[in-house]
Amino acid sequence: MTVPMEAARRVADAVLYEGYLLYPYRASAAKNRMRWQFGVLVPPNYPGEPSGSVTECLLEAPGDARIDVRLRFLHVRSRTVEREEDDGYWPVPKLTVGGRDYLSFDEATEREARTTVSLARVTARPCTIEVRVLGDRVIENIAGPDGERTGRIVCEHQPLDAELRISAERLPGPYGLVRLRVEVENTSHWERADAPREEALRRSLVAAHLLIGVSGGAFVSLLDPPMWAEAAARQCRNENTWPVLVGEAGHRDVVLSSPIILYDHPAIAPESPGDLFDSTEIDELLTLRTLTLTEEEKREARITDPRAAEILERAADLPPELLERLHGAIRHLEVPARTTSEDESVTVAGVRIARSSRVRLRPGHRRADAQDMFLAGRTALVEAVFLDVDGVRHLAVTLEDDPGSDLQREQRRFFYFAPDEVEPL
Repeated sequence: MTVPMEAARRVADAVLYEGYLLYPYRASAAKNRMRWQFGVLVPPNYPGEPSGSVTECLLEAPGDARIDVRLRFLHVRSRTVEREEDDGYWPVPKLTVGGRDYLSFDEATEREARTTVSLARVTARPCTIEVRVLGDRVIENIAGPDGERTGRIVCEHQPLDAELRISAERLPGPYGLVRLRVEVENTSHWERADAPREEALRRSLVAAHLLIGVSGGAFVSLLDPPMWAEAAARQCRNENTWPVLVGEAGHRDVVLSSPIILYDHPAIAPESPGDLFDSTEIDELLTLRTLTLTEEEKREARITDPRAAEILERAADLPPELLERLHGAIRHLEVPARTTSEDESVTVAGVRIARSSRVRLRPGHRRADAQDMFLAGRTALVEAVFLDVDGVRHLAVTLEDDPGSDLQREQRRFFYFAPDEVEPL
């Protein structure tokens, strides 16, 4: 199970850090003042956001199959800069000492809780795993040029408590399906319902997700189940997360239950040089934008978070040949299904319209785009009748009085209209 689980980890890491810190990677940027949006499980008494998640997925597996469950999340770590005063230390947003800036900003630490159980055990009786993460506090003194203390940085994790509950049910029928259920619940003690969200986040599971593997069995896709499993797939209940198959296409031994919408077998593009934390990682655009930051913006980003400093360094050192790879790649070359033929036609006002038919354009008011006002009333030649995936027909036309129509026909660049937007001639 180690190999497929580790292969799935790279995609899981992208989920773990999705939205962690957004371009331009500065604490002062508006988008970085409201953080941690995905997979947040708050303490049970804190209002407005969920404290738990439910994952249900389908298995084809005998009783002796082994289930490997890994709960992964970020644990917020507060980093508070304090200035030394005569009466003690006082928190400040920013402190400059000896020409170096120190910034108060929350970071995060990766956490993982793991358990392995037999399918027979959790089918007979639910299994509950207690997750306990101890708090800690680290103080780093800030020394001035003369060696005297002028402040300090206090980094602190609040303690976290959670439960992982695993159960399974063998479904009736001839297919041997099992419905596996994994619940995650933040059980941390919390009494201040009116506390700021940033305080509750320090006792929350952030970007919480599950990697679930099976040895001696196989998962069934909930997105595209086989016909015989469709009814069972519809009955699966998932809350605040959704399980998809991960790993190489065709493999069904690991699922990722993610708070972000994914398809089966998601993958990180091999061209991606590293994390950018920003919604599907549009690497080329974000890398180029990072290179345009001013020196002052880069300076602030570097002191905002060590991971932001790493992004800046990577963008600055990226060789031209690797930057060029980010521009795009063709993954598949497929011949599309034929959608037109010379015999295809559509009937308009009792007249058969097909290739080479002449029509007058009458764009519909509700469907028209801005350019259609210049085409209304003009005559055109039907080049093809297209049938889309929804079974709707469209007319591809060229203008009769357009001197460039031959070039458009050669390049297959047409105007498109619905049948009720033309008048037969």
